[in-house]
Amino acid sequence: MTDLTPSPLVIPQVIVGLGNPGAKYDRTRHNIGFEVVDLLAKWWQISLSEQKKYQGLFGEGLGASSAKVRLLKPQTYMNNSGQSIRAVLDWYKLPPESVLIIYDDMDLPVGRLRMRLSGSAGGHNGMKSAIAHLGTQGFPRLRLGIGSAKNADIDKDTISHVLGKFAPTEAAIVADAIKLSAEMVEYSLKQGVEKAMSLYNNRTAGE
Repeated sequence: MTDLTPSPLVIPQVIVGLGNPGAKYDRTRHNIGFEVVDLLAKWWQISLSEQKKYQGLFGEGLGASSAKVRLLKPQTYMNNSGQSIRAVLDWYKLPPESVLIIYDDMDLPVGRLRMRLSGSAGGHNGMKSAIAHLGTQGFPRLRLGIGSAKNADIDKDTISHVLGKFAPTEAAIVADAIKLSAEMVEYSLKQGVEKAMSLYNNRTAGE
């Protein structure tokens, strides 16, 4: 007999944007997760402040549909992001699936969004750290396309690509992608991650 019980809604309680701290990394491709969290903080009027116990910039308040939500920008540098995320989960006694992590992805073209309920790190050091510290791959994530280094410039290596800034010609698409991502997060708070996936995963910013 088929089990027709609907699966429980996955509603994020901690929204994490990945990036590197410091002015020199501001608005680089690798920091696009930070920018989505900054926009959500603005929309929801949540102020982010440095919290040493979380090793990050943190704030809590009411998000979409008046749901209690916490925003986090780890300040550990990308490779140790998981330490900061783990600290928040431990403090609030939350399970890994209550986290939604937003980060850059070179495998997706600029402007493409892709939300998933779980998955591997796909070579992303911030996600490798998150998976290691949470002890599972079973938590939602939202990837934002930043294009590959090869597409940008054949001689450019991966590091200089992700730590570089978007081209001026990409600015409008990136701004739209950040806004779409924030809308997707809001929708996931109201209707759950799976509904947000079905509505937004085929959309590309700037279309």
